Amino acid sequence: MSALEYWRQCPPISRTIATSAAVMSILIHTKMISYVHFVFYPPFLMKLPPNIWSIATCFLLTGSGFSIIMDTYFLYTYSAKLETASPKFSQPGDFFTYILFVCFTSLGLCYLITGPGFYTSALILALCYTGSQDARGQMATLYVVTIPAQWMPYCLILLTWVTAGTTPAIVSLIGLMSAHLHLFLTKLWPEFGGGRNLLPTPGFIRRMWEAKQTTVTNRGYGTAIAPGRPKSAEQGSGPLPDSWKSRGSGHRLG
Repeated sequence: MSALEYWRQCPPISRTIATSAAVMSILIHTKMISYVHFVFYPPFLMKLPPNIWSIATCFLLTGSGFSIIMDTYFLYTYSAKLETASPKFSQPGDFFTYILFVCFTSLGLCYLITGPGFYTSALILALCYTGSQDARGQMATLYVVTIPAQWMPYCLILLTWVTAGTTPAIVSLIGLMSAHLHLFLTKLWPEFGGGRNLLPTPGFIRRMWEAKQTTVTNRGYGTAIAPGRPKSAEQGSGPLPDSWKSRGSGHRLG
């Protein structure tokens, strides 16, 4: 399998985040492009043309040197595990909605508390925290140290504080808070507070990420291919509940 084929088989959101972070970080740290065009700074949104892309790119700049590899690795590993295996994101569009919520929440808090800048560590910690909730009771390895999985995000914050300083550690902590807020709104409050999911995936996002199924039928004179339909449409089509569909043809009353 070639590298390009392997890349294409990676989860789409995770590979986009990791690839964008690696490419942008290399270009910025080698001074091929200026970071000014990618940092989040609200006045830049008012100029022409507005730097709207900075809302996303402020989460994609890694540290320099070896940190380019490690930060990209953390971004992809934590993201891919959630995108493909987390029970929290079992429906189409759930993980995309989670990314949007975590990024916008972290963006607002980070700007208010730490000022303009790059908030990549907030996204890494958000992904790490959410993944650690799925892995409770398991062990995880941080470099050469093995620790309970639920301790991993807190160890990363401590490591960030020791190696990078207070401000990056605060940014990381904000990412953890954003992920916990998402957990509260979508799981803790509905299950333990008697409420409902306060952050459902919008319908247009769900339809955008719905998997299409294509039916291929081999016939004597060729192959017939039926266009795919959303899985949800196949499973719940019609005005009647699924349990009624096995009750026979029915008879008119009266």
